[in-house]
Amino acid sequence: MRFTRYSRYTGTEADGVDLDELLSQLADYLLQSGFQSPYGFYEMDFERTMEQLRQAILEALEANQMLPPELRRRMEENPEQADELLNQFLQNLIERMAEEGLIRVDQPPPPQPRSGNADEESRRPPRFEVTDKALDFLGYKQLKGLLGALGKASFGRHDTRELATGVEVAGAPKTYEFGDTLNLDITATLSSSIKRRLGEGQPALELPLDLDYPDLQVHQSEYQSSCATVLLLDCSHSMILYGEDRFTPAKKVALALSHLIRTQYPGDSLHLVLFHDSAEELPLGQLARAQVGPYYTNTREGLRLARRRLAAENKDMRQIVMITDGKPSALTLEDGRIYKNAFGLDPLVVSETLKEVARCRRAGILINTFMLADDYSLIHFVHQVCQIARGKAYFTTPRTLGQYLLLDYLNRKSKRVH
Repeated sequence: MRFTRYSRYTGTEADGVDLDELLSQLADYLLQSGFQSPYGFYEMDFERTMEQLRQAILEALEANQMLPPELRRRMEENPEQADELLNQFLQNLIERMAEEGLIRVDQPPPPQPRSGNADEESRRPPRFEVTDKALDFLGYKQLKGLLGALGKASFGRHDTRELATGVEVAGAPKTYEFGDTLNLDITATLSSSIKRRLGEGQPALELPLDLDYPDLQVHQSEYQSSCATVLLLDCSHSMILYGEDRFTPAKKVALALSHLIRTQYPGDSLHLVLFHDSAEELPLGQLARAQVGPYYTNTREGLRLARRRLAAENKDMRQIVMITDGKPSALTLEDGRIYKNAFGLDPLVVSETLKEVARCRRAGILINTFMLADDYSLIHFVHQVCQIARGKAYFTTPRTLGQYLLLDYLNRKSKRVH
């Protein structure tokens, strides 16, 4: 006969650390965009090593006085074992983060005796990846902070003045038309049938009750529109120059907007497009790895990719939210070559970019620009974009970017749908 023995669980000092608070303190490190690089831009072989993670965790714990008192006491009583105790605590904390699904550890493969490349790969230090769960939590924390800064958190779906047929009743019933949601108003339907029979000289009540197509009455609810958004992020070199990091705050705002749409506007969609020398769409789950580089600013290619992406969306509203700090300085030519000019506003680049803005307007796409610089020539270019696209321009800073963008999204008035 088998017996199971239970003992008291004592745990470790790492169990007493608030992982939510720790993850919040690590947000800048996990979403870093190359600003701290000694080369001034993102290294293509940027490593997220476990040793770097340990150092970042230790700095966050010490800066916020989150080291457990019991661990401090043991380290003071045993100075010769202090480093060993601290390393073991950090290892337990990292293992707990992995168990909670906040990070994913990528261990190098075991060495192969007959393969030089495999042996070199096995000497690679262990790395880690930020999981979707951690990114979603960071988006929630960023959104919560932005809503707190706005002074209110009452937001819902995009309400309009139109009526539609749905489940939530908000008006008088209407006669059913092809395409309506078949949410019958039973009382109104029976009353319509009775009135019709009386008008035809038939008995009001006679079973089985004869229902005709015009008798069908359906509930009406407030029409709630859907919106497709492409977040267009500039990841050119200027986003980390001039003494400040402009790209990491933009990534935080993207996470907050993603969390807002997923939880409050399930009918909306959000896509992320990065533009630099060229442009590409990036899954939101890979946003943490997005880095700036020694790139120019190909605004036209970013707008073109965003327009094509929105063309596939069957939504009432379609908009591009562009976050940038630089003038357009690159252009993809017809043969695929990249034309670059970093000095001033090149007439060819500007004219082709504005032509793409006009194409977006003809496609019914709104462009709102959030500018992180205030150069005079750049302001003039942004005003041209707004005049053509009938959008808005916000000249802001990395610190206030999230508040401006969130207010713009929440206050976005949907167009009347006919």
